[in-house]
This record gives sequence, structure tokens and C-alpha cells, in this order.
Amino acid sequence: MNTKFILNADDFGMSEAYNKAVSEGINNGILTSASICANGDAFEEAITDIIPNCTNLSVGIHLNIIEGKSLTQCPLLTDKEGNFNNGYIALILKSFNKDFMAQVEQEFRAQIEKIMARTTVDHIDSHVHTHAIPNIFKLTLKLAKEYGIPYIRTQFEKPYIVPSLKKHLNTKYPPNILKIILLNTFTMINKPLVKESGIRTNDYLIGVGYTGMMDDMTIEYGLKALKGDCIAEALIHPCKYDEPIEDSHHFEYLITQNEDLRRKINDMGIELINHSNISK
Repeated sequence: MNTKFILNADDFGMSEAYNKAVSEGINNGILTSASICANGDAFEEAITDIIPNCTNLSVGIHLNIIEGKSLTQCPLLTDKEGNFNNGYIALILKSFNKDFMAQVEQEFRAQIEKIMARTTVDHIDSHVHTHAIPNIFKLTLKLAKEYGIPYIRTQFEKPYIVPSLKKHLNTKYPPNILKIILLNTFTMINKPLVKESGIRTNDYLIGVGYTGMMDDMTIEYGLKALKGDCIAEALIHPCKYDEPIEDSHHFEYLITQNEDLRRKINDMGIELINHSNISK
């Protein structure tokens, strides 16, 4: 089996805590890539302080039309103050509206150009998987080709079980199963378009079924479920706080520092890479 594995931090630039986690994860851990939000509160710090000090960091664009403020005037996506105000179901339904999609494109272009003006990128994905929605995916794929971004995330997760009763009795677990069904369906629609485009993508994603409960076990058993030659990407949302805190994002930071997990990945014969390794 020739499995290549990317451990990616989403939400880079959203706050100082996210930025600290990326810095520590790259320089002192097993994190390999991060996706930055152009409208994040700590975007400037990520660009000027974190990226220059993380020489092995693979940077991606984390498109965001679901949280925070827009970069453009797009009233179909935001409230009067410019805050994004559409939930996921609303985005699915509105993605069939041409005027709405024109504003999505306008906002996506602004976010892509803001990031690419400041740093080199080699992958593209989105906050809360909004670009998985088929009509939005077509747009994202078009923009990836236009801006020369060689890799786009797809969301097919192979269902697997972690031996933890606590995780499966958690109220987060049933909705996550529905997410897998929806995103796997979207991926089956989107994958043929990626193949036609010549842009690279992952074969599998790890991090949907156990959203909000990610730890070293969810990564380990997600990788064990894979068969054959493939590229797997795991998404986490790591935060490093100044003081210990009971927070799922802090536990996701701990994944990046887990040397035992690194050893298990090596023992499985899986190569830990970043997006730049497969996007050339």
C-alpha cells in the first residue's frame, strides 16, 4: 500500500490561537499544511509572523462565505453590516440562483487575490465544506484553474469506527453521519469534474464523521480503514491557548504534537506529506 497522508489545519488566520497552533504544529509537530482565511481576524499576523517562520508549511486558501465579514459588497450573502448570514442548507438552495452565484464568485475572487498577493498557495478548500456544494464546487474548480492553484479538496470519507463508546454516545455523532452521507454524495458528483480538469485532489478525507471529537484515535483508525494506493487528507481545527482549556480545538492541537501517532503512521507504511509534494 502506498498511502500518502496530509494533516491540514483549517481556519488558519481566524485568531491568534489558531496561528499559534499552526506554528507549533509545523515547527514542533506533525502538521504539514494549513488553509488560511482571508477574512480572519488574525490574517495579518498569519501572513507576517507565522508563515515566514514555518519554512515547511504548505499554505492553502480557505474560502469562507459562512462566517465573519465579507471582503466585497455582496448583499445576497450578508446582512446589512456585511456579515455572512446564510446557513449550509440556504447555500445549497441559493446556489441555483445566478445572481447569488455571481456574488459568490466576486467574493471568492477577492479572497483568493488577497491571499495570493501576500503568499504562495498550493491548495484550495473552504470553511464548513461550502465549496463541496456542486454548483459552488464548479465555480471553485474554475477559479482554481484560472489562478493556477493545483489542488482542490474533495470530501469522500470512508466510514470507520473508533473503539470509543463515549464518542458514539456523543450528541455530535448522529449529525456527523448525515454529513458524511451528504458530502460523499456531493463528492461523487464533483470528482469527475476534477479528473477532467487535470487538478489534483485527495482520494479520501478524514475528519467529518468525528467532527468536534477529533483526536489521535480518530486519525489512526481513519488511516487504518484505507486500502490500496491513495492520498488521504485529515482536516483539524487546532488552537493553542495561553492557558489549558477544555476545548475540542485544543485537543486537535494536541494531535499535531503526538509523536506516538507519528510512529504509528510510520509503522503503517504511510508517508506524511504536504500539498506541495503532490501538486507539482
